Amino acid sequence: MKHTEVKSSVQPIDCSHYINGKYVKSGNGETFENINPATEEKLGDVQIGSKEDIDQAVGVARKALKGEWKDMPAQKRSRILRKIGDLILERQEELATLETLDTGKPIWLSRSVDTDRAANNFYFFADYMTTVGNESYQQDDTAIHYSIRRPVGVVGLINPWNLPLLLMTWKLAPALAAGNTVVMKPSEVTPMTATVLAEICTDAGVPDGVVNMVHGLGETGAALSSHPDVDAIAFTGETTTGTEIMKSAAPTLKKLSFELGGKNPNVIFADADLEDTIETTIRSSFMNQGEVCLCGSRIYVERPIYEEFLEKFVAKTKEIKVGAPFEEGTFMGALVSKEHYDKVISYLDIAKEEGGTFLTGGTASKGFDKGYFVDPTIITGLGKDSRCVREEIFGPVVTVIPFDTEEEVLDQVNDTHYGLSASLWTSDIKRAHRVGGQIEAGMVWINTWFLRDLRTPFGGMKHSGIGREGGAHSFDFYSELSNITVKL
Repeated sequence: MKHTEVKSSVQPIDCSHYINGKYVKSGNGETFENINPATEEKLGDVQIGSKEDIDQAVGVARKALKGEWKDMPAQKRSRILRKIGDLILERQEELATLETLDTGKPIWLSRSVDTDRAANNFYFFADYMTTVGNESYQQDDTAIHYSIRRPVGVVGLINPWNLPLLLMTWKLAPALAAGNTVVMKPSEVTPMTATVLAEICTDAGVPDGVVNMVHGLGETGAALSSHPDVDAIAFTGETTTGTEIMKSAAPTLKKLSFELGGKNPNVIFADADLEDTIETTIRSSFMNQGEVCLCGSRIYVERPIYEEFLEKFVAKTKEIKVGAPFEEGTFMGALVSKEHYDKVISYLDIAKEEGGTFLTGGTASKGFDKGYFVDPTIITGLGKDSRCVREEIFGPVVTVIPFDTEEEVLDQVNDTHYGLSASLWTSDIKRAHRVGGQIEAGMVWINTWFLRDLRTPFGGMKHSGIGREGGAHSFDFYSELSNITVKL
């Protein structure tokens, strides 16, 4: 049997709440176990936040809005954000190890994507906050109008389990840059890196009470999203959870920013650079075990190259090493939890019932005595109305469908409730613009995938989200504008 032992001196941690600059236990004394998805072993205990814990954290954050954070010069706040980035990199090995223990992803991915990009989020917004400008207009000789920007207030940050550190920093960095105070609620499945991140903020010079964190389950998140003294909620996660948060937030008219699910298309035309396309499609299909909201799980291939693409794609997929997360050469690790593993396996059963043909995978990975491992799976022969084509699986499972015309593929690509991202592969730049502009998605990549500039808008259409993040879009959400008019 394969083994999944930790090859690191970093040890897992128990996870307490972080309120007013200190780790604290739940008032109710309740905890749950944090489980390593690669070994099924206990990593530690996690506090279950009650409504009273949320009340305490929100109260502290509300008080901190009126403290030194409110009047801190922008350049000083910028230096603190940059210091947070520095400390993330100083503790990179610790954070990467905890991330891999929590998620089951390969250690190389935790180092090269999760921690590196987490630090870069703080570096980017540390610089960006010092360059943000506001509008001003002279109305002939009548008046001058100018706007000022102020923090939105106390912001609740509710985070998913697939990229826990990266996505928490993607929200925390601009929230702090804009001068807000926050209460973080990490996913109960992946609590460890957020626990360390809260302490890093204090070590970097963030005043007590500005960054708070409460662990817990769904009830904890509901208490945060419905709290009358929380002014905004930023959430990344499943669409169904987003609708529940919206219901909870509605009575107090909170600002909402949602990045939700996706069932993203990958459209490959016959004139594409096939070698580059396949190499990137391996990543966009199976990186992080397919547990990325931007993964291209619906692959459409123009018929003249359909068979050639399949042959080469299948061959490359069969080279993927599914292995222990800390083992050298592992490209895919374990799925994040038993619950999610069962969901992915259930969709493989559905695909079989619907008449799908499995060219690779289709089963749990063989040879593991413990852990939630699933082989990378390529399915053909499914119709456009198949559940596996229409519903978000969020695992290492892709469907491949041939097409003949632009009109046909656009109809299929846009026939979905989702609209997060898409990839388009072609050597014809006119076609790239023509087709790319008709895809109903918040982000369309042409001849690439997962390439980001943090100034650009990030977010989805339809059931894939509300609002946009990145650059000015993040600042618009995490701040309020007041227009001031001076009569001349």
